[in-house]
Amino acid sequence: MAGSTKDIDALIELMARLPGLGPRSARRAVLHLIRKRALLLTPLADLMGQVAATARECLNCGNVGTFDICDICTDERRATGELCVVEDVADLWAMERSGVFKGRYHVLGGTLSALDGVGPEELRIPRLADRVTAESISEVILALNATIDGQTTAHYIADQLGGRVRLTSLAQGVPIGGELDYLDDGTISAAMRARKDL
Repeated sequence: MAGSTKDIDALIELMARLPGLGPRSARRAVLHLIRKRALLLTPLADLMGQVAATARECLNCGNVGTFDICDICTDERRATGELCVVEDVADLWAMERSGVFKGRYHVLGGTLSALDGVGPEELRIPRLADRVTAESISEVILALNATIDGQTTAHYIADQLGGRVRLTSLAQGVPIGGELDYLDDGTISAAMRARKDL
């Protein structure tokens, strides 16, 4: 009697829910993992269990790590007085990949959206204002996606922090409607270097 593939089918179904993977890609990935069980599947399963148990949001900036305060926030070399505001962790990681920014970050957790009922309190905007004062921030760089909601959020933050700190935003290189996570490192670097006052 043939063995059941119920667990394998369930794994394929879960993998297909990941961004960038559909059912066909998920089947290929699972088959590859099974064929390389000792080299890939077992270590991956162990590591996923460990990350599931320890991953958490940084209480200070909203980054993802395994401690209450992330490595970026605890790195004294990054206490430059510059704070880069991004929508989500994927954008923070995109900025880090570019290697162009050496300060600290603040992850909002989304953008303002009246249609979706997302106001300042649902985001980390009040925490941003607190950090500007507590950490002696001299410049806030708004590295928000060039979407309507991103621009609305940038203007709201500018209104809240205006006069308290230098406010800049990313300039050339970021296309209208573009998202940071999909940009190449060179484009992010050019945009960061050419940021402008709001």
